[in-house]
Amino acid sequence: MYGDVTEGGDEITAAPSGLLDLLKVAAVVLDAVGNIALWSPEIEQLLGYPAEEALGQRGDLLLVAPENRQKVRELFAQVRSGARWAGVFPLRHRDGTERAVEFRTMRLLDTEGQPHLLGLATDARTVRVVERDLALSHSLVNQTPLGIAVFDNDLRWVGVNPALERINGLPESAVVGRRVGEVLPGLDVEAIENRMRHVLATGRPLLDQQTVGRTAGDVQERAYSESYHRIEDTNGRVLGLAMAVLDVTERQQAATEIAQARQRLSVLADAGVRIGTTLDLQQTARELAGVAVPHVADLAAVDILESVVAHETITPVSGDAPAEFRALAVAAGYATDAIHAADPVGELATYGPSRIITQCVREARPVLVKRVDGRTMRRIARDARAAQALHEAGVHSYMALPLLARGKVLGTLSLYRTVNESPFDEQDRVLAAEIAARAAISIDNARLYGRERATALTLQRSLLPSAPVRREGLDISARYRPALSEVGGDWYDVLPLGPGRTGLVVGDVMGKGVQAAAIMGQLSSATRALARLDLPPAELLRHLDDIAGSLGDAIATCVYAVCDLRVGTCALSSAGHLPPVLATAGGEARLVDVPGGVPLGVGGVDFGTVELELPPGSLLALYTDGLVENRAEPIDAGLGTLTRLLCSPAPSLERTSDALLDALRPEPDDDVALLLVRTRS
Repeated sequence: MYGDVTEGGDEITAAPSGLLDLLKVAAVVLDAVGNIALWSPEIEQLLGYPAEEALGQRGDLLLVAPENRQKVRELFAQVRSGARWAGVFPLRHRDGTERAVEFRTMRLLDTEGQPHLLGLATDARTVRVVERDLALSHSLVNQTPLGIAVFDNDLRWVGVNPALERINGLPESAVVGRRVGEVLPGLDVEAIENRMRHVLATGRPLLDQQTVGRTAGDVQERAYSESYHRIEDTNGRVLGLAMAVLDVTERQQAATEIAQARQRLSVLADAGVRIGTTLDLQQTARELAGVAVPHVADLAAVDILESVVAHETITPVSGDAPAEFRALAVAAGYATDAIHAADPVGELATYGPSRIITQCVREARPVLVKRVDGRTMRRIARDARAAQALHEAGVHSYMALPLLARGKVLGTLSLYRTVNESPFDEQDRVLAAEIAARAAISIDNARLYGRERATALTLQRSLLPSAPVRREGLDISARYRPALSEVGGDWYDVLPLGPGRTGLVVGDVMGKGVQAAAIMGQLSSATRALARLDLPPAELLRHLDDIAGSLGDAIATCVYAVCDLRVGTCALSSAGHLPPVLATAGGEARLVDVPGGVPLGVGGVDFGTVELELPPGSLLALYTDGLVENRAEPIDAGLGTLTRLLCSPAPSLERTSDALLDALRPEPDDDVALLLVRTRS
């Protein structure tokens, strides 16, 4: 079955089997009267008697215990008469112990016709071990679900077990003597035979080698794990190789599903971190598109209902009504012209009732198109040109998902597949819907925040002076810049107090949003009313402090100044506010040391007053902390920069105001109120 067989003339030679070597079969010959005539080295090893002691001796007297001699003589007589006998018989070892020996006996005749007895013997215990091992091997090979094959050195099948017959879909008779590729061309034959050659050449086994393909018993491709081992006899001669085959398709599918589940969890975790980092609607839409690509789709577009963007009441799309969308984000996982097929970011688009995106928001449920055809493409793309661009890009699968938050549809997430050949499936829909749901909450938060911010900003601006009051002898410039995030309660005002006298006020209500703006409006109105009484700065702040205390938890800082050009002075009082900056016409600037005071609303502390000289050309700057405060550095750094910039202001106060804002807070994260006043020459 194994090894090389050569034919020459009338003789056929084959390499010997190692089985007889394993059994150590011994030979002994008795003559007609039972004397030992031949004694092989193997029988010498088995029983311990050297040939010189055994030859010529009566076999029954030398090798058999007295109680067994009659039995052995009867068996000897049977064989001498021509019968055969096989069995186990105890023989005496040279050391006095008995050994169970298994015999195969037969009669031999010499040239004179005299009978001799040939006994082939081996240790019975060795035979039992070999029998047990063979039976165990046979049971395992035939009953195991593991497919087992044996190949010769030419890589031809020698045998297969029943399990491999089932895997192959072929009986053993159909494969024996042939190579793998001749009977199973649907497998990766080249890889399999390369592994076989490697194992035959090196003797090192190859374990758990993966092969994907089809056997004669398969309808679809399956995955197999193969292990290869070289087979050698007891003398180390290579007989061939064995291959164990296990169908691991289900295991591989389970592993793939686990990996996909982990990937989906990773995507959701990524979405939770990356989406909703700000309360900006467009930024949130960009973050959503960035997560969807490339984790779920090759292309993604986020379109929000126009009523959401405009901070209006969201009206559901129903019946045959069209839907108005504002495109807020488009993303692609690779460079492609198909990105231009989406609605341009920032533009308004109207979609009819038959469009998939309209259907998605009308029904508030995902729409999955596994295979996009020409008719469906026209329901996806905004026009014929866009449909052609998507077709040329290879769009073959599409999905639209509603952005649903707090029971309201805010817009849609549109997903496309082009280079990814797999169509969207139910698992993709579940994953994308989860991402869309998380993003929708962030989008709705941005919408609500945007609406509140717009309300607060409108209120804030309505309470500030539309333009600074023009006062004789003064150049005045004022700026209010809201924070990029939440609107606060910063304010400024210029108050006419009579001939040559002007009141200046800058304040900052602690807190954000509509509430801060409303408190600011009340304090601003109170300041205007109190200013009409022409009160000294400290007394005016004391009255404001009482008013702030009546507004609940309202806390505000404020600086109030009265400029009197008749005498060229300015009196200032501060309620916990940052110090004003005074710059002279000669190019010097300094922070004004105003006697300390607590913020408005704290109560119980008097306010001090400082009086400054205001010669012609003097510039006084009042501001809120949003101008100079930066989380990355101490506030002293901002105050130093402001003072330095005011040493050389622009000829125009308007240009000076813009320069200060651009230099100190180009993108403020807090509201900024700035009031510049310069005395004329």
